[in-house]
Amino acid sequence: PAEEVDGAHVVINGRRMLQFASYAYLDLLGHPKIQAAAHAAMEEFGTGTHGVRVLAGTTKLHVELERTIAQFKQAEEAMALSSGYVANLGTIAALLGRNDVVISDKLNHASIVDGCLLARAKFVRFEHNDMEALERALGDAPKRAGKLVVVDAVFSMDGDVINLPDVIRLCRKYNAMLMVDEAHSLGVLGETGHGILQHFGIEDQDSIDIKMGTLSKTIPAIGGYIAGKSDLITYLKHSTRAFVFSAALPPPVAAAAKASFEVIEAEPERVRTLRSNVNYFINGLQERGFNTLKSETPIVPIIAGDDERAWMMAKLSQDQDIFVLPIVSPAVPVGTSRIRANVTAGHNLKEIEHAMNVFEQAGKAVGVLPS
Repeated sequence: PAEEVDGAHVVINGRRMLQFASYAYLDLLGHPKIQAAAHAAMEEFGTGTHGVRVLAGTTKLHVELERTIAQFKQAEEAMALSSGYVANLGTIAALLGRNDVVISDKLNHASIVDGCLLARAKFVRFEHNDMEALERALGDAPKRAGKLVVVDAVFSMDGDVINLPDVIRLCRKYNAMLMVDEAHSLGVLGETGHGILQHFGIEDQDSIDIKMGTLSKTIPAIGGYIAGKSDLITYLKHSTRAFVFSAALPPPVAAAAKASFEVIEAEPERVRTLRSNVNYFINGLQERGFNTLKSETPIVPIIAGDDERAWMMAKLSQDQDIFVLPIVSPAVPVGTSRIRANVTAGHNLKEIEHAMNVFEQAGKAVGVLPS
């Protein structure tokens, strides 16, 4: 039955398990308003569009979705693409040329790295969240080169947050454009889930030139978006190959994504629940002796050390009906293999407590914690 669809549990081979490996941060999967919007869109428009956006693929749903995103992100306009990966890949490649410089945090998502490589600009990476290293990279760039700095808002393996105020200050000082990937901060950061600017209390919405995010983490759909000034979006809609040559989002997906933004606005208590769950989870793990790095978000790394221990911890947790997955090298540096546990607004405190006890037992069994 539909009421059993949620982001906090998963059924695997008939076993109902607590889900600690998904990005269902605000527990929107199966939300009646979102389900209803998708059903209505399928009834009216069917399952696909038979076209790319610039030819036959744009329905009123796509226009409404983009308007909703622009409003939510306080931008002039927005564009929706078929995935978060192509949003990064296509946008970076469309904005930069051979004589430009793109400067990227070392822990940025693979889609950003691939976009930087595809752009054929000079590609410079700086040490993670290191503002002195960022300033050196900006200072070393040729004065007349176009400069783009790209950062994740929340880093997907460590769960920490970029030092945005300093990034903005440095971009202004060196006349660089700034692109921020909010895949894991949309619906997560900020008092009402509006993202990283709200998190830092930054009023000036134009301090981020290119606002990127996904429709597949907090938002239970698929796709990516770019929001920004009208001129930027007009340019990108005609020059981003991943937009021009990709089919439009299926109507039920576009409708579900639009409804999701409306639910986040209408039910701010979800963001509050998430925040208190995150604090409870991180504090509880640290009290048990686990290293959770600098995470302050629902992405909580539980450091195991070597690959074998991470695999074993995940296996022991799954045996106790907690679904988590190990992240091992080369996805993370050697010696920092981990369980990446994602807590959501859909978990209650009893479930979180139970999960932490299971992780503690597993940690003791494999020697991550003293037994």
